[in-house]
Amino acid sequence: MGPAIAVLLVLMGCCSNVYSLEMLARKYPGCGNIVTFSQFLFIALEGFIFEMKFGKKKPVIPIRHYTVMVIMFFAVSVLNNYALNFNIAMPLHMIFRSGSLIANMVLGIIILKKRYTLPKYLSIVLVSLGIFICTFMSAKQVASDYNAAKDDGVYAIITWLIGIGMLTFALFMSARMGIFQEELYARFGKHPREALFYNHALPLPGFLLLAKDIYNQGVLFSQSAPVALPWLDLAVPEMWLMLLVNIITQYVCIRAVFVLTTECASLTVTLVVTLRKFISLILSILIFKNAFTTWHWLGTGVTFLGTLLYIYTSTPAKAPVPEKQKKGQ
Repeated sequence: MGPAIAVLLVLMGCCSNVYSLEMLARKYPGCGNIVTFSQFLFIALEGFIFEMKFGKKKPVIPIRHYTVMVIMFFAVSVLNNYALNFNIAMPLHMIFRSGSLIANMVLGIIILKKRYTLPKYLSIVLVSLGIFICTFMSAKQVASDYNAAKDDGVYAIITWLIGIGMLTFALFMSARMGIFQEELYARFGKHPREALFYNHALPLPGFLLLAKDIYNQGVLFSQSAPVALPWLDLAVPEMWLMLLVNIITQYVCIRAVFVLTTECASLTVTLVVTLRKFISLILSILIFKNAFTTWHWLGTGVTFLGTLLYIYTSTPAKAPVPEKQKKGQ
């Protein structure tokens, strides 16, 4: 898979995945656990067969390091999906997760003792401001949606704040995981397919804690309207079919992102992922008619302006040509 194909698959796979996830979340808002479990199981099985050769291949990076990374990865995935149960609209969900630059910079300063240029700090301020605008306006919408009774409004705001807390924790946990993964790759080399397998295989036992909820969601999925598949001469419940689409698109998306991390510079990867988030946001608004005010558009624009400023200022400067080489030209 070349870089051009990987970019195309990121845009197609990730945007389709967001569409299928919103379809599932709108029909069954509490389906986050079964979606996460299904994604992990599929990617783990694929990796076990094609990457680990049915367990015959030994890991290059010791399992104990993967275990630490997997705990963080599991928490991030579950919290991001489960936050949809707490009055978090999909556009806000996507915009909020665009704040990963903030979390990465903050943890980079605290843990790695990094220092950044003024334009980078400015970009972080813009991203923070954009997310604040969208978050504040969404809070007002949540309150207005529950104006029938005062108690309902208070309950809605509290529920929404819990969801925001989940997204915030997942944001910083994801940034910490990125730093930890960067340290592992610097020490043992890059092994994206291996990391992809262990990141999804090791957390599977943790889903036993969520088995009851996953089972209940499976029952609800089975009760959804059947969709006829003429070429197979059978009918499949609509939600199971949509879940299958979500699983496949998630695999295409994450596999392509892992290819990009090895084939392209980090600047290119960040730019592609940022473009994917923006396209997903626009599609979510147009297809699902999500409420999006002028203030939301302003917040979105400021967020992506800050992200692009960060990307632009991350371009490495060209090394000066030595004097001897200039004279020899």
